[in-house]
Amino acid sequence: MTPEQSYEELVRRMKEITVLGNTAGVLGWDQEVNMPSANAPYRADQLSLLAGMCHQKFTDPVVGDLISDAESSKNLAGDPLGDSAVNLREWRHSYDRSRKLPQKLVEEMARVSSNAQVEWVEARKENKFARFQPWLEKIVALVQEQAKCYGYKDHPYDALLEDYEPGLTTAELNKLFPPLKKSLAEMVAKITSSKRQPDSSILKRACPIPAQQAFCKTMAEAIGFDFTKGRLDIAAHPFTTGLGPSDTRITTRYEETNFENSFFSTLHEAGHGIYDQNLPGDDHYGTPRASAVSLGIHESQSRLWENLVGRSLPFWEYFYPQLKKSFPGVFDDVSLEAFYFAVNHSAPSFIRTESDEVTYNLHICLRFDIETALISGNLKTGDIPGLWNDSMKKYFGIVPATDSVGCLQDVHWSHGSFGYFPTYTLGNLYSAQFFEKADKDLGGLGSGFKKGNFAPLKKWLNEKIHTHGQRYRAGDLCKVVTGRELTSDYFLNYLRTKFGQLYGF
Repeated sequence: MTPEQSYEELVRRMKEITVLGNTAGVLGWDQEVNMPSANAPYRADQLSLLAGMCHQKFTDPVVGDLISDAESSKNLAGDPLGDSAVNLREWRHSYDRSRKLPQKLVEEMARVSSNAQVEWVEARKENKFARFQPWLEKIVALVQEQAKCYGYKDHPYDALLEDYEPGLTTAELNKLFPPLKKSLAEMVAKITSSKRQPDSSILKRACPIPAQQAFCKTMAEAIGFDFTKGRLDIAAHPFTTGLGPSDTRITTRYEETNFENSFFSTLHEAGHGIYDQNLPGDDHYGTPRASAVSLGIHESQSRLWENLVGRSLPFWEYFYPQLKKSFPGVFDDVSLEAFYFAVNHSAPSFIRTESDEVTYNLHICLRFDIETALISGNLKTGDIPGLWNDSMKKYFGIVPATDSVGCLQDVHWSHGSFGYFPTYTLGNLYSAQFFEKADKDLGGLGSGFKKGNFAPLKKWLNEKIHTHGQRYRAGDLCKVVTGRELTSDYFLNYLRTKFGQLYGF
């Protein structure tokens, strides 16, 4: 078999594994959207079986031989940015990493996390951390075992970060977070002490859920989410999942007296969906060239549309008249300026997904502290509620009255997704840096937003970010697109300008 034939066989095998993975994805989507909770044990068996099959197929020694054979060809691996070289680089990285995990561990994680997700939903409803704690203990033990199998140099958390943001280390985050926390804390103090404060009660007015659903779909479609290749559904925790080259599912949740929740989570998930829908398709699907760079880059796309676009004044200059028509009489006495200030209110809050742009990253810092302590063995799961509440007091000056709005609010731990949270902060930083570059390249985006024209920005993102797939690693992509390494400067300048104008500092 020639190296070229080996490469073709690799592509065939990887596409087959992708089909299996997407099949598991359909079951996972159904579990969170439609499945009756009583079916949880059987669904766990289904997902465990599929996870084991994918792992077995991918870690087959023949795959390693095929990769080595293809790597020997200069035609395939000579150009480091060529399609075949990119695929081989990422397959090699994933193969070597996956071979370190025993199949039984992979299957057990799939089984336990499937059951844990269902228990998390019920524990959150009942405000009973004790119900979820035994499952969390199992998850943490399995994740710690994964870290040992992967190996690490300085901290076991490094081994987990690699799944979401390749190359990122705990030490780098420990350098990034402290100065960011300091700057954000200073901003929070200025906002809190400002005499200018918005009327946030505007956002608690009753808005019928059917009308919210219709408006959310209109907004998602307007920014570029393709509903011929996707759909919007309801889930306990909003998420996005890609189930095929033309099947991207996004979800949100609705509250009649909290329309802000559904609106902005829809924009957020639509941003993820737009990224997935515009990755290279056709022959590339199922290869790294048609896969997202990292979760930090993925998150940059959702936060960009949710905040830098969706909470901007030009956005609402276009959409506010439509909002009034969608909810007759609800906002008739509210000016555009008052509404804009309200959707950009900043104040300490309990729920991460509902927090504002200034305080959001403090929520991530809190979770990072807890996760690193858990994975290193310095924190027991039973101590999480107390540490969570103490940290909320430290970071925000408030204490959750219940665990449902405290340590039970996020779905990630039930999935075993330790190392995921830091990518949210990276996403915020990337989003501001990308947006400033796009605004400069396109000669200003605001005038188009006022008219409901979001296509130029979407096209820019398609061409600069989405089309590359995994051609570049996250840090390299940032330098290619913006000409600079990732920095918090753009994000902090954006916040200071926007909130300084609103709150008068």
